[in-house]
Amino acid sequence: MRATAYEYALSPWHRLRPRHRHPEPPPADAADRVLLEAFLKLPPAHRRTLLLYDGVGLGLPETAAETEASTPAAANRLLHARGAIAARLPELAAPEELHRRLTALASGERLRAARPPTVRTGSEQRARQWTRAAVAFTVVIISATALTLRDAQDHYEPPVAPGATVQGVPPRVAPGPLSRQELELRAKLRSELLNGPERLTPDDH
Repeated sequence: MRATAYEYALSPWHRLRPRHRHPEPPPADAADRVLLEAFLKLPPAHRRTLLLYDGVGLGLPETAAETEASTPAAANRLLHARGAIAARLPELAAPEELHRRLTALASGERLRAARPPTVRTGSEQRARQWTRAAVAFTVVIISATALTLRDAQDHYEPPVAPGATVQGVPPRVAPGPLSRQELELRAKLRSELLNGPERLTPDDH
């Protein structure tokens, strides 16, 4: 459980939370600030091993068990972490001095633990907020899907082919003047009665 809590506390996504955008003030002592900066620049696995062994005072097997690593791997991480600290702070090359400085650095910070009711209330509020956000997001997705299904076409409509000029069609011929027989026929039709049986009975000629 401690290993899981440690990994959760060092997760990178915590940096996106608003409360972590404003870092805590550094230690007042310049030597402590240099030590803290060198300590924070270590890789997470090395930093964790160094803190448990030289800071808390656990043995090497217990440190390996806490870091979920083998004893040789934990010893290798510890040596690399000590070497990185000693490269920046040569006076901390001795393990006893490094242990004393880490203990003094940790004891100088005053941590305020929240009360259990406060932690529980905040956790419940965050859970309700995430639940409401998930429900709202689901409703938005369902609404967008329904709107898409309503407005989407249910059959294929082929695109209209672009227009093209038709070649080889003969030009339209205008009607010419009437012949003599056509003129006589038109005059006869205009002179006959417009109504009556005469229009239904054809002439012999």
